[in-house]
Amino acid sequence: MPELPDIEAYLSCLRRCVAGRTILDVQIRSPFLLRSVEPPIEALIGREMRGVRRLGKRIVFELSDELFAVLHLMIAGRLQWLAPQRRPPARITLAVLTFEHGALAMTEAGKTKRAALSVVRGRAALTAHDPGGLDCVFAGAAEFAGRLRRENRTLKRALTDPRLFDGIGNAYSDEILHAARLSPVALTQRLTPAEVERLRAACVAVLSDWRDRLVARFAQRFPGPGDITAFRPEFAVHGKFGQPCPACGTAVQRIRYAENETNYCPTCQTGGRVLADRSLSRLLKDDWPRTVEEL
Repeated sequence: MPELPDIEAYLSCLRRCVAGRTILDVQIRSPFLLRSVEPPIEALIGREMRGVRRLGKRIVFELSDELFAVLHLMIAGRLQWLAPQRRPPARITLAVLTFEHGALAMTEAGKTKRAALSVVRGRAALTAHDPGGLDCVFAGAAEFAGRLRRENRTLKRALTDPRLFDGIGNAYSDEILHAARLSPVALTQRLTPAEVERLRAACVAVLSDWRDRLVARFAQRFPGPGDITAFRPEFAVHGKFGQPCPACGTAVQRIRYAENETNYCPTCQTGGRVLADRSLSRLLKDDWPRTVEEL
């Protein structure tokens, strides 16, 4: 799922491509995408794109007369910019916004269609799409600590809860926790003040660094297929199961659950303890390694 740095990269490109432009046509190619009825999607046609901004992991297109189109890309949703007369990808295109100088295609790979587009009128209606998460990059220490300790949850669950924190998902939560040298299963209300501040600093550093990297990477072109991804070679631990931690050389471990997995370094983050995998550790039982040495 595109997270804060990825969405910011998209926004930077969208501001270059569509800001101040008029939508000439709208095509909805998948009925699963559109999640609103009133105002109708046709209301976008002929309106000027006043701006684009982020609302959590959502992209908000702001049009004239306080009309907003709210796009949630979910896991596999992506955006593509098409030159005039270029056809959008046939099987994966959900919608196309046409402008005089090109078109914006919303795509989603895979059979499960989860991406969502809603059209709303007025800022009050737009607020209903805001999950209320705190923007860690700009939050103060006290505000961050209060939000973190609101509920006693594991750090991984807290960071990825959109009601608590803004724009952080599976990938960047792994990178943040590795940078903070904290276990993904540590409980929020048991952290020391020093650990909370270390986590806040890691949030700011990781999200800001990757936001700046991706904005710079796509300063001259729109991201293409495969450019917005949860797996990057420069990551420290996310998607690096079995590979050496760049800080200490220990093999990166993982906890798998449902469609996600948590990656971490047992030496840097858990004091040498290998965390139980919800499926494999139950299968292996006593043979499951508890420490790096046993592993």
